[in-house]
Amino acid sequence: MKDRAAKPVINWLLKAELAILALALLALSLPPISAAQSDTQKDSQDDSSGGLIKGPATLPPPEDGADAPTGIGKGRVLRSETDMTLVNVSVTDPIGRLVTGLERDNFRVFENGEEQEIVKFASEDVPVSIGVIFDMSGSMTDKIEKSRIAAVQFFRTANPQDEFFLVNFNDRAQLVSPFTVSVDDLQNRLMYTAAHGLTALFDGVYLGLSQMEGAHNTKKALLIISDGGDNHSRYSETDIRKFVQEADVQIYSIGLFEPDGGPTPEERAGPSVLYDLTEMTGGRSFTVQNLNDLPDIATKISMELRNQYVIGYRPTDRAHDGKWRKIKIKLRPPKGLPPLTVDAKNGYYAPGH
Repeated sequence: MKDRAAKPVINWLLKAELAILALALLALSLPPISAAQSDTQKDSQDDSSGGLIKGPATLPPPEDGADAPTGIGKGRVLRSETDMTLVNVSVTDPIGRLVTGLERDNFRVFENGEEQEIVKFASEDVPVSIGVIFDMSGSMTDKIEKSRIAAVQFFRTANPQDEFFLVNFNDRAQLVSPFTVSVDDLQNRLMYTAAHGLTALFDGVYLGLSQMEGAHNTKKALLIISDGGDNHSRYSETDIRKFVQEADVQIYSIGLFEPDGGPTPEERAGPSVLYDLTEMTGGRSFTVQNLNDLPDIATKISMELRNQYVIGYRPTDRAHDGKWRKIKIKLRPPKGLPPLTVDAKNGYYAPGH
């Protein structure tokens, strides 16, 4: 009888401790705001925007090489093979806070300019497969410790069902850890690598997209942590843009750029390269002004991935022609909200024949 009486107390204490831990994690970033909580009185108009391996795996040759993997760059491409198109959507207010609580009727979706009927709508937190693409080039030497802390913070805000892999790049890209749920293992692998060499950013992104073929979750994302543009990849920017369009993977980036843009054209192009890659997938690019802000930004990205809306529709164009189709998401926000920003992928390739 004594044991039975103690169980409710123990359960209550455990729940209280978990609640306190959750609140502590939420306090690290700007909290989402609910669409039902705004005190602003002005009407809003439609707004839119577009298992372990021995030793590191290295990048395969570009698509004309004999050893290129199937999936991206050789053989089949990554395209939706079902009759429903799914779009992950983030909504933010003018100061970058996530907006939650919106309903299906608050969204409109267009494909190639034609409005589509939304047949699936969800906003729950679902498991995510995530790859971190980590810059270990020589220019990161004075930023590497803070960047490691940010990456670990990102891993530690994960849900139990999430899975991660880690790709490092400098002169070449290499898979440091395949998919795992062990944050401790990822942290250990990050700590024992020194920054040196040139910057093969595009090869790192390619290797990350290739690894996503082994993902166990429907929702997939890459996080790039880098301080500049590419100067040593075998893949070109054009190649990577094409691969990104073919892959159903959201890309986020944390840019640690020099105030003057850097001494080389590649470094000066870094911000626009990362911005373009993230925008086309519905992710976002964050520029770091103060290295001490890195952990908070990493937490913010993690929270955004877990507070997105999922919109599904069956395209009125049923042709399996393999062509690119543009997507545009528009909002019909509730009255009283300020102007809102929508982030979603800008298109996809239709299934082939």
